Amino acid sequence: MSEPWDSLPAILAEDVSSCWPSVFPDGVPEWLSGSADMTDADLAEALARSLFLRQTLERHPDYVRQALAARPLTEPTTEAWLSERWAWYLEAVDTELALHAALRRFRREIQFRIIWRDVMNWANLQETMQATSAFADTCIDGALDWLYSKACEEFGVPWGKDPSTREDAPQRMVVLGMGKLGGRELNVSSDIDLIFAFPAKGETRGGRRALDNQQFFIRLGQRLIQALDQITADGFVFRVDMRLRPYGQSGALALSFAALETYYQDQGRDWERYAMVKARVVAGDQRAGSVLMESLRPFVYRKYIDFSAFESLRNMKAMISREVRRKGLENNIKLGSGGIREIEFVVQAFQLIRGGRDRELQQRELLNILKELEELELLPSPVVKELREAYVFLRDLEHALQGMEDKQTQTLPDDALSLARAARVMEFEDWSACEMALTDHRERVAKHFANIIATDDDDQQEGDSGVDDGWFELWLSEMEEPAAIEWLAEQGFEDPDASFKVLASLREGRTVQTMQTQGRKRLNQFLPLLLSALTEVSNPSETLDRVLQLVEAILRRTAYMVLLVENPGALTQLVRLCSESPWIARLLAETPLLLDELLNAESLYSPPAKEELQDDLRQQMLRIPYEDLEEQMESLRHFKKAHILRVAASELKGTLPLMKVSDYLTWIAEVVLDHVVDVAFSNLVSRHGYPRRADGSACDTDFAIIGYGKLGGIELGYTSDLDLVFVHQADPQLATDGDKPIDNAVFYTRLGQRIVHILSTQTPSGQLYEVDMRLRPSGNSGLLVSTLQAFEKYQQNDAWTWEHQALARARGVAGCPDTLAGFEKIRHNILCASRDKTKLRQDVAEMREKMRSNLGTPEARRGEVFHIKHDAGGIVDIEFMVQYLMLACSEEHPELTQWSDNIRQLEELGRAGVLEVADTEKLRAAFITLRSTIHRRALQNLNSQVDGDAFPEERDYIQSMWKKVMGG
Repeated sequence: MSEPWDSLPAILAEDVSSCWPSVFPDGVPEWLSGSADMTDADLAEALARSLFLRQTLERHPDYVRQALAARPLTEPTTEAWLSERWAWYLEAVDTELALHAALRRFRREIQFRIIWRDVMNWANLQETMQATSAFADTCIDGALDWLYSKACEEFGVPWGKDPSTREDAPQRMVVLGMGKLGGRELNVSSDIDLIFAFPAKGETRGGRRALDNQQFFIRLGQRLIQALDQITADGFVFRVDMRLRPYGQSGALALSFAALETYYQDQGRDWERYAMVKARVVAGDQRAGSVLMESLRPFVYRKYIDFSAFESLRNMKAMISREVRRKGLENNIKLGSGGIREIEFVVQAFQLIRGGRDRELQQRELLNILKELEELELLPSPVVKELREAYVFLRDLEHALQGMEDKQTQTLPDDALSLARAARVMEFEDWSACEMALTDHRERVAKHFANIIATDDDDQQEGDSGVDDGWFELWLSEMEEPAAIEWLAEQGFEDPDASFKVLASLREGRTVQTMQTQGRKRLNQFLPLLLSALTEVSNPSETLDRVLQLVEAILRRTAYMVLLVENPGALTQLVRLCSESPWIARLLAETPLLLDELLNAESLYSPPAKEELQDDLRQQMLRIPYEDLEEQMESLRHFKKAHILRVAASELKGTLPLMKVSDYLTWIAEVVLDHVVDVAFSNLVSRHGYPRRADGSACDTDFAIIGYGKLGGIELGYTSDLDLVFVHQADPQLATDGDKPIDNAVFYTRLGQRIVHILSTQTPSGQLYEVDMRLRPSGNSGLLVSTLQAFEKYQQNDAWTWEHQALARARGVAGCPDTLAGFEKIRHNILCASRDKTKLRQDVAEMREKMRSNLGTPEARRGEVFHIKHDAGGIVDIEFMVQYLMLACSEEHPELTQWSDNIRQLEELGRAGVLEVADTEKLRAAFITLRSTIHRRALQNLNSQVDGDAFPEERDYIQSMWKKVMGG
């Protein structure tokens, strides 16, 4: 007797035969077997190809029965039918919770239908993408309509200028779908990228009280996200990603048309042009949305052929390559070489460069644009044919991978059963045949991608290395030891004997001896080039010791050697930096991926300003879900290290003075902290909902991070820790609005804990920052997160003098602007309070002496060693003098409180006449000299202790000023 699974490959047949009894314990039900064109063989195929279909049939047969009764699986899933079907679900919705449940049950039915037709090959790629996109449109628009009506009942109807008539009219939200949703190319288990907009400023009418339009639409947007994204007992509908909106996660959730237009006109980045190419109004006011899209067209499509886009395209290509290397994404069919992203990139490149002139390219669907590129003769027909075929193959395979378990993935599985499932969906006999076709497509895509988006490095022709044969003979042990040592000496190695020994030790070590043939070949090509490059620095032997840390770290990852062989400029930079700084050498050895930063000397020695840092981090983190905390943490660590390397390289080269070094290091920390707050807040909101305010509205965050010490004073060094205090201004007695509500106080405590965890946890890439929370009210015994009111009360009634000194160097560094402004007001008021100057001077002097005794050079060694920071005449003396004068004089001179850094505080003390300008200038110069020395010594892995006779003039002057100001 034949079985339904007999035609399946053995590995799949065995799997289906074992699960069949649990899926159909009483046999295949009549309602299933009797449905049109459904056979037991079809059921066996479905169980073999998708665990999601299997689990749905087993756990939710009633939903499947309901779905088949509504429309046979043999019928395509059309937009019109989806609207009808949603209307049926909507009939039972009378509360927001009922809306959530209806959306999730709707998803279960439609997802089963779409994945069934896709993995069974009853639908082609075009149908699957359009059905999935139409399903998303229906859910977003359906949920928005219902929530808008309820919000109008609660808050009144928002009114403002109609974008077409310029007359007052009721306002509705416009939801832009970005990425694949915008292009109607959504995959079967995708998240959705959205931007919320509304036509114009104004207020609501008809509610209990007038509400600003922006606040109305922000609240509506929050409810829409919860309706789609929140995980309940029924699951979720779509993961919603809002990070493509202006200013990313830190930007307002909803913006007016005018604000959007101004942002893109003034601040829009190249990558945001790429994102906007696919933008489409997916829900809300379609008529107003068309006005918005027309207003944004000039930002996306230039009127001329935009050759300036080529440079940004090259940068984006480099970014893709770095991401693949960092994450090991070669098995990712979207992000790896020759993957979906490269096809999308090629097509969008032509759109941005020529779309302003060739309006045929102003479309969203990739396959349609490929056809236009062929007709416009911008790409040869054979290239278009290969790209089209590769795109269809890769997208089909993407859907096969996602349809297995209804999970968002583009990574090839590593188990035989899953690979067999994918091959079956793709209609191959086995995985090896499917893999062969996949490799063929990817190689073609990679070739076209490289040809179209060529870089200077790609254009370099391979040739002779130009390295003296002696270096090859030396490394390959073809020289006798005496001759090798003599050769090294002749080439300028200051310790040729030691250099020969470390090279021999490396060559004969177990790791090198057990390398695979390909890796050994790369090493033998790389080492002679490295040794030759070392002759260009003044300390080749010392530098060799430092670089070999890196070499040992990449012996199992020889792609980095290829990178350095193929990019002589990068090798030159590596040797130069390691020659000048053992700290940089260790950083590169710990994180070899930073070698990518050496490819472009211009960017290496020109670290980006804060706005560019924010933009860079946004780009890097856009595709990492907030819930993937591990990957978020790893990427943040790489981001920090890469940019700190740029700062260090610039300082060594002399292109950044001390003040700028500290500025850049501080900006890096601030950008990281802002993102960490967003990630931690989003993670908690997904579990517990938003904290509520007294008026019932949801908090945006109402949370802020206050930086103290070097962070607050904009004086961070390369290895500085972060002194942080957390505050919020929500009502701790209220609770969050999610399915699992918790008190606001608990929410913010967990938020603080999560932020500390993200920053300080040791991962494979190390620690992001060491965090010190001891400056919070009541120190280690106090609450991790305080309300602003509690913080103010503590500062007024319970804080010690040294805590007010610390406040002089404090400032808000990340979080909610309103909360940051609230802190700044408290700081100003505390610093301007009336004080007994005699008592204040005594308190400050006693604390200074205590610090000197505990942290300075012991008395027995004071003639031999000078601690730049803590000894008499050091940096802390200047800091304490400034803090004393700030606390003593801000009541009379409130302008002193506007700065938190020593340099500008000194300048302000001079302007206010508290100190003579000549004295402030001398103190400023001494402060910079001492801090510069600490920075330079940090790059040499040296501490802050120098010879006892160092800096005699600066120390004498600082001590004389201490006596003058502090009286002793």
